[in-house]
Amino acid sequence: METKEDYNPIPEQRKGSKIDAVESRTFGTISEAATFFAIACKRLLSINKWGDLSGLSDFQLFDEHGVSVHREGAQGDYIRIDIPGPGPTAGDGFDWVRIEEIVQVNNGEEELVSIRVRPSAKPLAEEDSPAHFLQADATSTFIVRREQRVVSAEEHGRNEQANTDTESLLDNGRNLLVGGVAKLGLSYPQWKLLVKGIMASE
Repeated sequence: METKEDYNPIPEQRKGSKIDAVESRTFGTISEAATFFAIACKRLLSINKWGDLSGLSDFQLFDEHGVSVHREGAQGDYIRIDIPGPGPTAGDGFDWVRIEEIVQVNNGEEELVSIRVRPSAKPLAEEDSPAHFLQADATSTFIVRREQRVVSAEEHGRNEQANTDTESLLDNGRNLLVGGVAKLGLSYPQWKLLVKGIMASE
């Protein structure tokens, strides 16, 4: 995990659509907020449990060799996502993203941990094109943040455009449909459920 003192982990929005899902809690003391911040960070990094927190899609962590792993996520890992409905043939029926950055920030006024993922091919695939309904320019940034007594969990989707330039006409049609749904904001409820799950009191 890379540590930076002053850093904005959310990429600039340049094209396509975007999503911002945020859930916050205010605690009585900074000490209580700091204790919960540590709990929320552990939930954020425990990617295999995201499905339990969100109640919709299933998430499974894989290392760079395509081996399913049961640990906290790390830079270079892959996340296999099983969303409701048919998945892309390029991903063996699943959507795939890769963790391109995990950053910890503590500048005295604020501390956060962020995970940024990007659509990717499945591990060890011969093709570089993403096995995902969004193009490779899209990112999702997941953040747990503490500012004084306030702790927040966030998901920020940026530059989201449907991936309709694959070699499979079936995948192109599926991605256009799912990407269109995302563009209409219908993927927001899933991310809102995830950030609420990260911030749950139990």
